[in-house]
Amino acid sequence: MTIRVLIADDQELVRTGLGMILDAQPDIEVVGAASDGAEAVALARSLRPDVCLFDIRMPILDGIEATRVLAGPGVEEPMAVVIITTFDLDEYVYAALRAGARGFLLKDAGAALLSEAVHAAARGDALIAPSVTVRLLEAFAGASPADAVAQPIEPLTEREEQVLAKVATGLSNNEIAGELFITLSTVKTHLASLMTKLGVRNRVEIAIWAHRTNRITPPGR
Repeated sequence: MTIRVLIADDQELVRTGLGMILDAQPDIEVVGAASDGAEAVALARSLRPDVCLFDIRMPILDGIEATRVLAGPGVEEPMAVVIITTFDLDEYVYAALRAGARGFLLKDAGAALLSEAVHAAARGDALIAPSVTVRLLEAFAGASPADAVAQPIEPLTEREEQVLAKVATGLSNNEIAGELFITLSTVKTHLASLMTKLGVRNRVEIAIWAHRTNRITPPGR
């Protein structure tokens, strides 16, 4: 199955470079490119790509707002969006994830990580650049009790708690299946149940919920 990707960046050189990297992958095809956020939204709606790869700072409509339009709360058929930027700023990471992004990469991530992020987003998974992951999770884990999110009305099962812990440490579905000795389909079933019980839409939000409720101890603590 070929993963169809839309790229949006206001710099032509960056668009071209990203396109060359992704088109070199045997199962990825770049189906469109936009130079601003408004054009990106229009192309996404007409082309219906499997994954959108958006820069943050773009004219007319920035990448975070474009993400919110295509994947944010209330969107009936949210698209898979990966944010890729030169700006390693916490507020951008948080804003991108709140807007519905399934991944956050820096432009120096390299071809392998870029490809991995696109594949993860296409699968319904999420990937955050390693350079910002620990800081991101520590920030949520350190939230005060007043900031803690509500517990689910229906308690999590023991297995769901186990899957929750693995997701929060950044493991993929395949890795979770291997560590818990369950099938990949069983992992997906538990993830779907977690999203329903927690009222979240993807594994990034599951991880954030786990850390904000202090279920997980971040690295180094």
